[in-house]
Amino acid sequence: MSEPSSPAPEPAPAADPQVAATPPQGWRPPEKSRLTVATIITIAALAVLALLYAWQLPPFAGLTEATDNAYVRGRVTIISPEVSGYVTSVPVQDFAEVRAGQIIATIDDRIYKARVAQAEANVAAQEAALANSAQAQRSRETATQSQDAAIANAAAQLSRARADMKRADALVADGSISERERDQTRAALMAAEAGVRQAEAGRAIGTQDVRTVVVGRDGLRAAVEAARAQLRLAQIDLDNTVIRAPADGQLSEIGVRNGAYVAPGTQLVFLVPRDVWVVANFKEAQTHGMAVGQPARFHVDALGGVQLAGRVQNIAPAAGSEFAVIKADNATGNFVKVAQRIAVRIAVDPGQAAAQRLRPGMSVEVSVDTHGGKQ
Repeated sequence: MSEPSSPAPEPAPAADPQVAATPPQGWRPPEKSRLTVATIITIAALAVLALLYAWQLPPFAGLTEATDNAYVRGRVTIISPEVSGYVTSVPVQDFAEVRAGQIIATIDDRIYKARVAQAEANVAAQEAALANSAQAQRSRETATQSQDAAIANAAAQLSRARADMKRADALVADGSISERERDQTRAALMAAEAGVRQAEAGRAIGTQDVRTVVVGRDGLRAAVEAARAQLRLAQIDLDNTVIRAPADGQLSEIGVRNGAYVAPGTQLVFLVPRDVWVVANFKEAQTHGMAVGQPARFHVDALGGVQLAGRVQNIAPAAGSEFAVIKADNATGNFVKVAQRIAVRIAVDPGQAAAQRLRPGMSVEVSVDTHGGKQ
């Protein structure tokens, strides 16, 4: 038997000439609108500008100067006694808020009260001596008046002796009296003249006595003033046995307790007023554009990065090395240039709640806008 024949293959369809001419195409993203492209370019430009500003590269180089070598400062006062003695009371606690004039500690005042009483007695004694001088002057002046009366009496006696002498001379001429009686009359006249001179000398002595009292009174007045000055000193020492806060502020840890013996200069406690500021130590090259009045920003580590505002208040008159006790000697052959630091004082702007938490000694990171407002 013969095998059945297979069907003939169908002819292939003719190729479309247009399809054969079109090349194959891949995937292409959809075209973006002009707004989208502009937005992308703007975002990229802002990102670049932000990086340039953060790194202080042109065109932002020199607009601000920053440093982390900065600290909060304040008027920290060391409270010490001016007199010595045993502490009798300390009515305040560690870190307490105090007002000006509030008692911080007291010192045993018995010795100082006794010194005040002694000084008062000395003043009274000197004032009594001065009053006695006035009384002595009046007594001397009265004695002088008595001497005036003695002079008048002596003058009267002299006048009578002269009259007797005239009569004696007339009587001795006619032989009524003897020469002996005339000599006695002459002796009486000479005695009267001596009495006048003696009375006048006594008057001069009385005048000098009055002058002596008057001159000595200046010394007595000086002694009274010296005694009063000693009384004031004793009273000052007595007042200093009570140690008071010189200003409003907060105390540090108390360094003295009841019964402790203290002397002048002993550090009892530190007082920290609320008036604080920032001192930033910039490199000398950073200060070329700084001026008083420029705005500043600073972050405090203790406040969790809170940013505070302030203004440049003052710039130090010299580098910190000029205020050092031992200055560097650069006259040797191994000189290495080291950038010096210039301290800049920055006042904290008022009305910032976080500024109430600032404490002297806190670390600060400061940036100053050197193109800001200047005074």
